[in-house]
Amino acid sequence: MKPRVLSGVQPTGNLHIGNYLGALRSWVKIQHDYESIFCIVDLHAITVYQQPEELRSKILELTALFVAAGIDPKHSAIVAQSTVPGHAELAWLLTCVTPVGWLQRMTQYKAKSEAQETIGDGLLQYPVLMAADILIYQANCVPVGEDQRQHLELTRDIAQRFNSLYGETFVMPETYLPAVGARVMGLDDPEKKMSKSEPGAGHAIALLDPPGVIRKKIMRATTDSNPAVDFETMGAGVKNLMTIFQAFSDWTDDQMVKHFSGMRYGDMKKQVAEMVVSSMEPMQKRYHEITSDPGYVDRILAEGRERVNPIASSTVNLVKQRMGIYTSA
Repeated sequence: MKPRVLSGVQPTGNLHIGNYLGALRSWVKIQHDYESIFCIVDLHAITVYQQPEELRSKILELTALFVAAGIDPKHSAIVAQSTVPGHAELAWLLTCVTPVGWLQRMTQYKAKSEAQETIGDGLLQYPVLMAADILIYQANCVPVGEDQRQHLELTRDIAQRFNSLYGETFVMPETYLPAVGARVMGLDDPEKKMSKSEPGAGHAIALLDPPGVIRKKIMRATTDSNPAVDFETMGAGVKNLMTIFQAFSDWTDDQMVKHFSGMRYGDMKKQVAEMVVSSMEPMQKRYHEITSDPGYVDRILAEGRERVNPIASSTVNLVKQRMGIYTSA
């Protein structure tokens, strides 16, 4: 029996090459080594206000992009989190065993709460819901970016605490991080991770950006004061462009140094742009094929839900039994 892998993405903003290189591509590579479940985590999205029609549209867009990127819906379950009631139910059960102090120490909670005048309780409880997403499927492996490592550690802490209080119930999940491309930075500010929520037009390359837009964004990307590529002294902007090229090309470090050393930035950016454009082309073509078939994406989500709901229900019932909560026969 294959171990189970679980990961997810919020259906907000525009999925970009950082999401692809740091998450989607690694999911595609490992999906057949596991019993794979990939979630569109729409319950996480509503911790801040979302325009309802746009959220619904983004859920469908994200599902299509999963498939276009290479996730095989015949093998891997693609599921909208909110369609499986057990996610929210287990989150409440786990909230009852999670100390508030653990949640208040979370880095992302601190950063987001400081940036807002008022915050909803959902922002504080976000990591517990993430723990429920993972633990409800008894996932062995969780491919996450570096910025989610703290959340995964909290998931392990919650699972361990529950197991200690009520007996062995949850599998302890492990992490998986890709070696290259796990952390792509913003084109306009290479000190910040590329983000779906950043408003700047030149910040990120969206997976559905046309070739002309991709080229324009890369040609305007921040570099440094050097006239040409120098691997010894390159600034964060040049390093980020090299990371993007290497992640798409799978070149070795030696190949990168031999090819780019001494190359002027204009020529270097053109080569990075063409690498990104050529890499995105098959995915974009597949996406437009998928979305031209009415109902196809809905069928994928329905099939995913039917596949995972028995697993989720079984876990929730086990947790209720462990905690002494009444469950019907």
